[in-house]
Amino acid sequence: MPLTISREVFITCAVTGSGATQDRSPHVPRSPKEIAESAIAAARAGAAIVHCHVRDPDTGTPSRRVDLYREVTDRIRDAEVDVILNLTAGMGGDIVFGPTDAPLPLNPKGTDMAGAEERVAHVAACLPEICTLDCGTMNFAEADYVMTNTPGMLRAMGRMMTDLGVKPEIEAFDTGHLWFAKELVKEGVLDSPALVQLCMGVPWGAPDDLNTFMAMVNNVPQDWTFSAFSLGRNQMAYAAAAVLAGGHVRVGLEDNLWLDKGVLATNAQLVERAVGVVEGMGARIMTPAEVRTKLGLVKRAPR
Repeated sequence: MPLTISREVFITCAVTGSGATQDRSPHVPRSPKEIAESAIAAARAGAAIVHCHVRDPDTGTPSRRVDLYREVTDRIRDAEVDVILNLTAGMGGDIVFGPTDAPLPLNPKGTDMAGAEERVAHVAACLPEICTLDCGTMNFAEADYVMTNTPGMLRAMGRMMTDLGVKPEIEAFDTGHLWFAKELVKEGVLDSPALVQLCMGVPWGAPDDLNTFMAMVNNVPQDWTFSAFSLGRNQMAYAAAAVLAGGHVRVGLEDNLWLDKGVLATNAQLVERAVGVVEGMGARIMTPAEVRTKLGLVKRAPR
């Protein structure tokens, strides 16, 4: 893919994520009401897409409960703001092994393995415009935790998403994930042109140096659409890098809790900062309607 600066850019806000951030900032939303309100505020600040996980309302721990997803999506759809819904489908593939001298049995705390249909159940129930497909298996920063997405599981989930008419956002944490995504398109599991999120700086995936980033960008087919993000203090730097490389932008509390040193952010503030970065580079922020046209999305009516 040639390096061509983007002149029209959409922003995705990753609202809450599934990391252990629930007690590190009062702004990380927990309940469906809080998640929806934070997503709506991000949309009003300029996000065309909101990427949503759900959490247990009492503990803040990540959840796959369909009723929580349904409440979040209903609240966002009922709001007087237009925004594209993007739900995670990354839950249900977590393995936490026992200690290195006795890895089995698996540690029940954190292990969450589910079949393809169960992992996509909330997507089938809520029918967002986009849902994520983590296109590979990788070690995470935790000592014995592996995010598990086998080729067979990804083929099954991808077919379900395509059959539901929900556009997968391919989450690529390394170049091999893009390689397999291209294979899924070649096999007809996913439609082309595809949508990709380049996930930089997530231990232990692709590091967020610019050489690695451009290796990722250069592995995205020219007719696909990509967005990119990095974590923590590099979040806004990668908003700029994504625009320079011809892509789009993701920010939000899933990836970064801070607005400035010592200043905790809200999702809306991070989106506002990203808008300033994008517009300062001479690009224009796309509306949700324009993004639907670009990506071939169909807006679902509130239920």
